[in-house]
Amino acid sequence: MTTMVELRNVHKSFGPLHVLRGVSLSVRRGEVAVILGPSGSGKSTLLRTINHLEKVESGTVEIEGELLGYRRSGDRLHELHEREILRQRTKIGFVFQNFNLFPHLTVRQNVAEAPLSAQKRPKAEVDALVTRLLDRVGLAEKADAYPRTLSGGQQQRVAIARALALEPKVVLFDEPTSALDPELVGEVLEVMKDLARTGTTMLVVTHEISFAREVADTVVFMDAGQILEQGPPPQVLDSPRHERTRAFIGKVL
Repeated sequence: MTTMVELRNVHKSFGPLHVLRGVSLSVRRGEVAVILGPSGSGKSTLLRTINHLEKVESGTVEIEGELLGYRRSGDRLHELHEREILRQRTKIGFVFQNFNLFPHLTVRQNVAEAPLSAQKRPKAEVDALVTRLLDRVGLAEKADAYPRTLSGGQQQRVAIARALALEPKVVLFDEPTSALDPELVGEVLEVMKDLARTGTTMLVVTHEISFAREVADTVVFMDAGQILEQGPPPQVLDSPRHERTRAFIGKVL
């Protein structure tokens, strides 16, 4: 199976704080990787390095074999121009914790924005795509509504449709349910489960252990900027080998 996302020895610091300490991770096409760990373990920063929202100090990130954010010249890496980085980002959907919808645009306009402006696709083609995606996330009837009129769960489902509108190679989810009221979490997780069933490559930072158990192909446990353990859900969730993993799982279950 083709490797879709490859991180090799990635380091990232914010001032004196060493947030990622030599992280290496490989995710194959169609695989769902769920990333668990305590607050401050580097999970969100890891996601943000994958689409170059955060620049790495050392190490590399590749999507389908293409180096992200840089080009190689001999032994040196040179950062790409912003335009080229934006082109690369169209391969990567990103669903944020707090939706990040444009408040002045309707649901339809939010979903259509990226394929129209970033990919320059024909309007008729994008309109058909948007209709299909809103139907897929169960919000076809909200196409002309504005974000402020929607529940948190509905806004996050729009955000997922917007991420899918680029027809990306991989979709990153950064704690997509943590800002939701408990009764709204299920509707978002159902959409994500549907994406997993249809073979979407996904990296998901979440505390939803039941989702990890049901959907993940691999569970990754991070602490203090390092991957301490990874493997199939039964191994990591039920028989963790590392004492930090055992302590974390014991607290969240």
